[in-house]
Amino acid sequence: MTSFAKALGKPLGFFVLLAISILFAYIINEAQIKGAAIILILLIGPIIAFAIISKPKFGITALLIASYLIMWIIRMDLIRFPLGTIMDGLLALLIIGLFIQLKYRPDWSFLSSPISLMISIWIIYNFIQVANPVAQSKMAWLYTIRSMAIVMLTYFIFSYHIRDITFIRFIIKIWLILSVFAGINGYRQQFIGFMGFEEAYLYSDPLIRDLLFINGVWRKFSIFSDPTGFSYNMIISSLLCIGMMFGKISIRRKIFLSALVMFFLTNMLFSGTRSAYVLLPASMIMLTILVFNRQIMLITTGAALFMAFLIFIPTSNPGLYRFQSAFKPSEDASFNVRARNQKMIQPYIWSHPIGGGLGSTGVWGAKFSPGSFLASFPPDSGYVRVAVEMGWIGLFIFCCLLFVILQKGISNFFKMEDPELKSYCLAMVLIVYAITIGNYPQEAITQYPLNVYFFLVAALIDATYNLDKEKKEEKLKISNTLSH
Repeated sequence: MTSFAKALGKPLGFFVLLAISILFAYIINEAQIKGAAIILILLIGPIIAFAIISKPKFGITALLIASYLIMWIIRMDLIRFPLGTIMDGLLALLIIGLFIQLKYRPDWSFLSSPISLMISIWIIYNFIQVANPVAQSKMAWLYTIRSMAIVMLTYFIFSYHIRDITFIRFIIKIWLILSVFAGINGYRQQFIGFMGFEEAYLYSDPLIRDLLFINGVWRKFSIFSDPTGFSYNMIISSLLCIGMMFGKISIRRKIFLSALVMFFLTNMLFSGTRSAYVLLPASMIMLTILVFNRQIMLITTGAALFMAFLIFIPTSNPGLYRFQSAFKPSEDASFNVRARNQKMIQPYIWSHPIGGGLGSTGVWGAKFSPGSFLASFPPDSGYVRVAVEMGWIGLFIFCCLLFVILQKGISNFFKMEDPELKSYCLAMVLIVYAITIGNYPQEAITQYPLNVYFFLVAALIDATYNLDKEKKEEKLKISNTLSH
């Protein structure tokens, strides 16, 4: 029996435990579920923090799950606490764990990738923005840099720790399970209806109703922040499955992946996000280029003819009409408004090479610099936001970053031999390509979970190539040994 256990057995220990029990009971009685949550955090928080630092694979899993569910939990409004700081805390713990691991396994090779270099340049440029002389608010910079730069540190965490095929398989399984969970919630919203906390969100602001209630139908958002986030996540989950189908897998598994693709795509349609409708056909063009064979040509030609039929067939169905309008932007009033806004802001971008400062537009612009010119400007595009807030220099760096990730992915794909690893790399290339296109009509890479998963994808492009390279070197060694 330990000295601690002996101490608890004494009268003083009994009264200490009694006092703690009474305190916990009082907190739960006063704060209800929130009080219980606070106590739970106090009890298990230190244990989880230690596990995240000491077991990085556990920490990465926790980050991927939390980033997928965080917006759903926030919308429930059960806890009056800035839950976004939990994500910051998770990232901080993983960074601490990374430095501890580097002390015992000082392998800095993950920094040698061109992707690492471009991400480092981008992060440095974002920090330099704090000294932007045109910026209206330092607080806006502080709030915005979290989603624009600090979250990119996840790439280095993923790159260092993802070093075996087993962990990659586990990550993809977690990804698909979370996507299926989101899809089930999308179907539930479509065919059963919204939960109470979801309805409270829909009617909390007239602007939300105007954006989400189209032609007498509510756009669905599942567990995500908005329909755009829902649709984009369903598209990349579809592309993940499509890429995996090109590995050496059984017919049964291909049928299962095909069913998942249809499940995710129907969810994408429930969202009513027109910009997402274009991403799958665009990605299929990239797929045809990368995997050029007779079978793919026949499939893509058939799919193209079917798409053309859907686009040009006369219809009175509001859902199909909205789908068609995505491929006829000149007839779309919202697209024309965005085009006019972008034309209007171009002189400002050219005259401000480093932009108006992080957080000068959108929500943070309205909050921290109300009344300013940029605060009232709706960027409505990831690229436009970068150009306005960080200037044409920032836009150039950002585009170079996306180009390097895509170029590295394509280059790695053609160099790889292992069918499974090659299929994973193919999926990552398709996802990067889709998000690169999708970032023009929407802000695709700044919200959870895509802001984390995009850099997971970038890390997997390198990780799959490195594992394939190791396999080839191992085969060569065996071959040389046998020849001697």
